[in-house]
Amino acid sequence: MAKNLKQKAASGMIWTALQKYSTMIIHFISGIILARLLTPFDYGCIGMLMIFMVLAEAFIDGGFGSALIQKKRPTQEDYSTIFWFNVGMSVLLYAIIYVSAPAIARFYNIPLLCDVLRVQGLILFIYALNVIQKNQLKKKLNFKVLSIVTITTALITLVVTVFMAYKGFGVWALVASNLISAAIPAFVFWFFIKWRPIWTFSWQSFKELFGFGFYMFLTHLANRFAQQLQGLLIGKFYNASTMGYYSKAAGTEKLASLSISVVMTQVTYPLYAEVQDDKEKLSNMIRRITMTLSYVTFPLMFILLLCAKPIFVLLYSDRWLQSVPYFQILCIAGLAGCLQSVNLQSIAAIGKSKEMFFWTMFKRIVGIGIVVSGLVCFGMKGLLAGVVFNYWFSWFVNISLVSKYIGYKWYNQILDILPVTIVSLLAAFVSFGVGFLLNLDMYPDGIVKLAVYVILYISWSLVFKPEAYSYFLTIIPSKFKIWKKKD
Repeated sequence: MAKNLKQKAASGMIWTALQKYSTMIIHFISGIILARLLTPFDYGCIGMLMIFMVLAEAFIDGGFGSALIQKKRPTQEDYSTIFWFNVGMSVLLYAIIYVSAPAIARFYNIPLLCDVLRVQGLILFIYALNVIQKNQLKKKLNFKVLSIVTITTALITLVVTVFMAYKGFGVWALVASNLISAAIPAFVFWFFIKWRPIWTFSWQSFKELFGFGFYMFLTHLANRFAQQLQGLLIGKFYNASTMGYYSKAAGTEKLASLSISVVMTQVTYPLYAEVQDDKEKLSNMIRRITMTLSYVTFPLMFILLLCAKPIFVLLYSDRWLQSVPYFQILCIAGLAGCLQSVNLQSIAAIGKSKEMFFWTMFKRIVGIGIVVSGLVCFGMKGLLAGVVFNYWFSWFVNISLVSKYIGYKWYNQILDILPVTIVSLLAAFVSFGVGFLLNLDMYPDGIVKLAVYVILYISWSLVFKPEAYSYFLTIIPSKFKIWKKKD
């Protein structure tokens, strides 16, 4: 059983990595092309509406997807009940969005947003149709199908979106991108996966899953609201172009900070659920994942912070230079962001959804207060500083919950990532100092900083062989371990 679970986890990790990095490359290429075809205003219009869309999407799943994965043996009745709940919620929420669209457009003083939101809202029906099939695949650790569908979808979406942007459709190219990326998986899952709902709605199943799923839903809702709040504030107090610069900065930061963690945490949640009764095994799993993520992601974020200007000009053109300072500040938030799901998912896996909800509300209320206060007192820089505080404060609350309910003490988690944190920071200071002394042009300066940082970080790994480095090597196929000495 344990061996079979381990094999499924390894296979899932490989397929999830293939999916994530393939789609990341595709989205990366798409972002480069679209940044030259579309304007900050186009991106800003979509960014302003994201808070309404993500809140609506949260209502559709309602946390029941996580509840179905957490439940060891869900029945056909369970799946069908949640399916019909999702369909009903999608109809209700789209009606609310359709009626509210004119008022939202007036709130931002951009009439175009009314039609954009009404069309974008159609995505709710699509999500309702495929959420069960998607969770069934995750439950069975069948990430192969998910990966193939996701990669194919990303390629088709890239072609259509770039064509529409080239033809001058502007913001509608981004709307089409969102709809297509949701519609293709729904079509594939519906017609090629054998599961079908039965005509039943079991109140017993609903109440059973509601006990766990409701608090997961409230937690997810609070998190999504907090994550999108800055878009609402920027859109209201600034303009669509400023929102576009922020959206590009935030999107690029997330592409980097979550590129590793999404792969690992997508596979680990079902694994957490399987070992939820063995706290020692669960603690060890969290520790290894945390140290591996920090070893890879921390240096990546510091390198991006140091080389932000040449990266943005090279990839997106100098049209997006205003995004650079936003991006650099968000990279500090990304250091904590990459570790968020590791701890949160473990709490959910052991069934502590109610406790997780109350603590989420606490940290989000504090975080929102800081973000709003920062905006009022110091403008955009204050808002961004509030975002950084929010991420790190949330991480500390998360590791405190793991400390309390699982036994992996918060101070041990800090000590475990401390060596990587110190070395990453020192390498950044040295790289910046070398660049400052040489005073080179933009691109040579970026290359020098990158080279100095990589040399310092790899040298530390090879000479001192920290534990995080050893854990990192275990996830690389042996034929690629060119630095590892043979015993």
